[in-house]
Amino acid sequence: MAEEGNTSEKVVLVIGAGVATGGSVAKRFAREGFVACMARRQGDKLDGLIRQIEDAGGRAFGFSCDATVEEQVVELVERIERDIGPIEVACYNAAVGATHSITEFPADAYERVWRINTFGAFVMGREVSRRMVERGRGTILFTGATSALRGKAGLAAFAGSKHALRALSESMARELFPKNIHVAHIIIDGPIDTPLIRRRMPQVFEDRPDDGVLAPDDIAETYWTVHCQPRSAWLHETQLRPWVEPW
Repeated sequence: MAEEGNTSEKVVLVIGAGVATGGSVAKRFAREGFVACMARRQGDKLDGLIRQIEDAGGRAFGFSCDATVEEQVVELVERIERDIGPIEVACYNAAVGATHSITEFPADAYERVWRINTFGAFVMGREVSRRMVERGRGTILFTGATSALRGKAGLAAFAGSKHALRALSESMARELFPKNIHVAHIIIDGPIDTPLIRRRMPQVFEDRPDDGVLAPDDIAETYWTVHCQPRSAWLHETQLRPWVEPW
């Protein structure tokens, strides 16, 4: 982990950073001079990502944080604001799914999906927006999914949580846009090129061309572009999918 710096540096906070979208977002903003503050439940798993950012000339910090625990998210934001710098951009990328028939869906599994996909996003959004409102600027980005637009058999928890995340994002945007805070919901529609997806869906990678699957770095480019938009034409929601993806 890099040494802590002065509080004048701009920070990007990514909750749910890893080998895919979250890590790529952190690296993309670090390339532009942001201090990358990354959080996941097991913060030691961020060591490799921190080294990548530092080897490229950037600065990065890793934190252990359970996004489903309000106190941990509050403490995380407070610590970063106090010790590292103002959070100019916050990205909520944590997500989990569960597949069960509605007749057999365990209540604890349903609640866990909601807490990770929606509740954690709410707490992060609340905490960073408080600081951003005081400063009169900021960007808040939420990673959505196809399930934010339609439900599917067996995915009641995931679809319900992603619908709720979309509503949270829209409500925040309507409140915070006039306060110069850009809130955007980015729907990812299609498989992402990650080690996990390659193990679970090998046929997708065999049947499609190399650019037929969402590349994390290309996803991150959209996050950066959204942040850079002039406020006369702010985007609130967009959808990303590979060119061969049926929809």
